[in-house]
Amino acid sequence: MIARIPRGVAKLATALVAATAVAAITVGTASAAVVYNNVPAPLPGNLPSVGFEATSTSEFGGLVEFAATQRREPAVTVVMSVWSCEFGSGATCATVSGATFPQQITLNIYNMNAITHEPEGAPISTTQQTFQIPYRPTENKKCPGSPEGKGWGKECFKGKTHAIVFHPTEVTLPAKAIISVAYNTQTYGAKPTGEEGPYNSLNVAVTDPEEGPVTPSVGSDPLPEYDYANSLWSAMYEPEPHGTVGTFSLANGWTGYQPVFKVAAKK
Repeated sequence: MIARIPRGVAKLATALVAATAVAAITVGTASAAVVYNNVPAPLPGNLPSVGFEATSTSEFGGLVEFAATQRREPAVTVVMSVWSCEFGSGATCATVSGATFPQQITLNIYNMNAITHEPEGAPISTTQQTFQIPYRPTENKKCPGSPEGKGWGKECFKGKTHAIVFHPTEVTLPAKAIISVAYNTQTYGAKPTGEEGPYNSLNVAVTDPEEGPVTPSVGSDPLPEYDYANSLWSAMYEPEPHGTVGTFSLANGWTGYQPVFKVAAKK
């Protein structure tokens, strides 16, 4: 479904969907301040994305540096890209309007080792939440064909962006943190399901350098050439220098492609 080619070439499949309302990714707590945000405004229909089943991946994330001084009671928005159809796939993709599937997703927050830039020990916060994820809409038969099907809507999108919000508890954010998401697919994750399911076509969105600047509007990306991955596919980590294949560690060659996050917190 998707492929990654390190350094300067399209890394992962891009699929655009209709714009999502800003309210869907807005943290509603009035006293909270946004301390990191690289979510494009308005949110594009979709973005390049990392599919866990397609790339032998169990966890994926990035290093962020927070602005201002608010660090308590964070709310973390993560933008996903959904390629799953309710029925069929590709040319046979069909979805009843409003249909969703439940998916448990884990948000991890790590301290970073200042010397190695690797995650420093276990996560300082782990939050598991179950979300109702919308399937991508039914295929538009007027769209041109492709290996992923014809797509949906007049723009012939292959996937659908969807924002989810985590609410970690009992954590105070450091000045810099590695934020990641993890979930199970048929073959990968902490507990692979062993069965096909919509999670096999659930992706984590990343920024798109072909669509304009990717610098965060709030906060910063201290290591813009790196993401973090736990994958058995070595191409996720190339080129050198990088972390260790099969562990959650530095993955080089990701300049311009950072996970799409928004973080708000209180004093």
